[in-house]
Amino acid sequence: MTTLAHDAPTTGTTTTPASVPGGAPAVDVEQAVREVAQRAKVASRTLATATRATKDAALEALADALVAATDEIVAANDLDLDRGRANGLPDGLLDRLALTPDRIVGIADALRELAGLPDPVGEVVRGQTLPNGLRLRQVRVPMGVVGMIYEARPNVTVDAAGLALKSGNAVVLRGGSAAAESNRVIVAVLGRALDGVGLPADLVQSVDQHGRPGGVALMHARGLVDVLVPRGGADLIQTVVRESTVPVIETGVGNCHVYVDAGADEAMALEILLNSKTQRVGVCNAAETLLVHADAAPTFLPAALAALAGAGVVVHGDDETARLAPEDVDVLAATDEDWATEYLALEIAVRVVSDLDAAIDHIRTWTSGHTEAIVTRDLQASERFVAELDSAAIMVNASTRFTDGGQLGLGAEIGISTQKLHARGPMGLAELTTTKWVVHGDGHVRP
Repeated sequence: MTTLAHDAPTTGTTTTPASVPGGAPAVDVEQAVREVAQRAKVASRTLATATRATKDAALEALADALVAATDEIVAANDLDLDRGRANGLPDGLLDRLALTPDRIVGIADALRELAGLPDPVGEVVRGQTLPNGLRLRQVRVPMGVVGMIYEARPNVTVDAAGLALKSGNAVVLRGGSAAAESNRVIVAVLGRALDGVGLPADLVQSVDQHGRPGGVALMHARGLVDVLVPRGGADLIQTVVRESTVPVIETGVGNCHVYVDAGADEAMALEILLNSKTQRVGVCNAAETLLVHADAAPTFLPAALAALAGAGVVVHGDDETARLAPEDVDVLAATDEDWATEYLALEIAVRVVSDLDAAIDHIRTWTSGHTEAIVTRDLQASERFVAELDSAAIMVNASTRFTDGGQLGLGAEIGISTQKLHARGPMGLAELTTTKWVVHGDGHVRP
């Protein structure tokens, strides 16, 4: 799987100050990061009682500030892109890294959409009056301080800040060296905007200046950071899950599948396939494997393979896929590594399967638990596909690209969880809250 291994946090002691040339002591990284987290915890208390109007006005201010600073942000992003190309960063990851004026407008618009969403804080999840007269409510409350460790995605810096602000949390970010200049400027812009509306700039902070040891220290800031969300390649995610003492919500890589059933509308299937694979390749909800029912393969696959090749997609296929391919379409022999790979590039693995059971078995074997799609006219087949697969999102006659907080009406997302505790699928506002019980009595004592 494609990762930014050089950005993955490393383990080891970060607490002892070292000496640098000239005899000056080096920064105690762990202490410096704990101080950042402590300031974030203090700042988060400001939002605990903030009204929705206050938070929404701040989101609008952040959006305006980003658009106003477009030239500054793009100039910083150009430096990151130049360094990424020099370091051989794959095209898909360069696409994730890139910020254009249009993308900045889109990021700002996502903040404005957040401002229009209901405030989850204070929502009553459930409540009742007990026979003894005690009145109970379980209500949503902020987490407090959210930590984010992520790779080459400067838009995540803004998404995380906006979601944290709306859900009443402070956020501490470790965005990785690939986007260092972009994130430095973005965090500064957001901080100035927060200060301008009377909120603490410490609500959005970064530990990027401390490099990989800063990421390790963030993982160890238990008691100051309430939850940590890793977002990136498999190596980064597993490092955080394995090494963190802070509770982690695990996001997953996206080895997503599209299955074309027997009798499927082939025009629909082709459109869904191309959208799932090529609409944007460097994202976790892009399709990486195409499975085709043997009855549909003779007519669907030649057209699909030609269309994929026309879009610049490299095909890794089984023997039957190669046999059905048009003469001008090259098919590389697929291996188990291909079935397991999240390409994040214009590449796809293709397999002809005997029936729905074989498709389900293949997906169960190789999926990362992110998103699977079926294209079918058969209601029973779609119901079996939904019931028998256990990924975070299942699409029926729709592109895998819809597994996205914005597309599902959640506003921006902080990540897509493939675990089963606390949050699963796109994590929006509600997923950045926890709950507490509020109990009202009238002098009640327990007998």
